[in-house]
Amino acid sequence: MKLLVSALETSSNIHLKELKKHLKDDVELFGVFDKELGNPLYDLSHLAIMGFVDAIKKLRFFFKLRDELVDLAKDCDKVLLMDSSGFNLPLAKKLKATYPDKEIIYYILPQAWAWKKGRVKKLEKYCTKLCSILPFEKDIYTKKEMISYVGHPLLDEIKEFKSEISKTNKIVYMPGSRKSEIINHMPIFKELSKKIKEKKHILIIPEKFDDDYIKKVYGDISSFEVSRDSHKELREAEFGFICSGTATLEAAIIGTPFVLSYIAKKIDYFIAIKLIKLPSIGLANIFFEKMGKKPIHKEFLQDEVTVDNLFNEYNSMNRNDYLKNSQILRDYLQGGSSQNVANIIQT
Repeated sequence: MKLLVSALETSSNIHLKELKKHLKDDVELFGVFDKELGNPLYDLSHLAIMGFVDAIKKLRFFFKLRDELVDLAKDCDKVLLMDSSGFNLPLAKKLKATYPDKEIIYYILPQAWAWKKGRVKKLEKYCTKLCSILPFEKDIYTKKEMISYVGHPLLDEIKEFKSEISKTNKIVYMPGSRKSEIINHMPIFKELSKKIKEKKHILIIPEKFDDDYIKKVYGDISSFEVSRDSHKELREAEFGFICSGTATLEAAIIGTPFVLSYIAKKIDYFIAIKLIKLPSIGLANIFFEKMGKKPIHKEFLQDEVTVDNLFNEYNSMNRNDYLKNSQILRDYLQGGSSQNVANIIQT
């Protein structure tokens, strides 16, 4: 089987890597994905964008990429779209118009429950099968036969969980994977590491970044120990300071206490708060709210992201309650999704 894949995000490719383990040997990937999974059209590291402004700057390139993928789909049996709705929904529309009978599978659905609910109709119109990773997501769709709750992929990728409060001396810092996130967080994280004494300060850096990029974007990181293995470090850490994103859910599933921080460009943040009506941005907190429970962790956004606020949360967080909530979260999300999605693709 020839499978056209559009997976532009780092997190999507982590899920794709796990999914590939469950696909038969004769399934060959084409399209956009991490180069360690095959021979993609483009190096994934060149595609990451952050926010509305960055997206506008790269519009011409992404129109070109969409057309290239549509051409490539001609010789593929099925299509797999993962996350990145700003690109993948228009791609799905053009694929459907060009190949009305080709099966289009969407895995890691757009967060239509949070904003832009009109995307639900588009997904139902352009796609064949929808693979949901959130238990409550199915409720907003009308064509129930199209959508399946497949479980959350992180429960495939994370094998070990904490059953007691960590007594290590490691503190983990995860400033994000996008350039603007890193630049915004690193000065604060550096000051914070000086304030928390007699600890090992572990800075998680994505594997895709080379030494030149690290020096340019992260600056002086001599006060940190660098690691590329986020799951290992989260398991061993007593606490984490984490930029909003998939990493916050990873920490919550593993059971590592942490505080979420997020600093966006002012115009991006202004647009986001006008469009997105949610009391929380952390996925674990959103899940708990859906269950009728209080947030599992603290969040600081924009000007609230200060050394003092993060340090005070480190000292005051109730770690026993957090550990109990982590187990509740794992039970809520159920099993991992890789095998289920592989079955859907190969059926």
